[in-house]
Amino acid sequence: MAGKQEKDNNNVIQPFEGRKIRTAWNEEQEEWCFSIVDVVGSLTNQPTPRNASTYWAVLKKRLIEEGYKLLTNCKQLKMQSADGKFYNY
Repeated sequence: MAGKQEKDNNNVIQPFEGRKIRTAWNEEQEEWCFSIVDVVGSLTNQPTPRNASTYWAVLKKRLIEEGYKLLTNCKQLKMQSADGKFYNY
């Protein structure tokens, strides 16, 4: 799926629909991890990462209140933010 150069870099920004999606290569499981906040922001056309984060938090809360469970365990990973610093997302 991705080239060797991208895997070696570990944290890569992937374009999607003109928006940036932060990714990280999980060497142990040999798979890409994506920032759910970036994906939600892109799919819902949120103007800022803060809006996307709030949207995701509210959506998760509503789903849990309605009795739904997330199909996957969304772990927080350290990913680079727009200001160049690394935060848990």
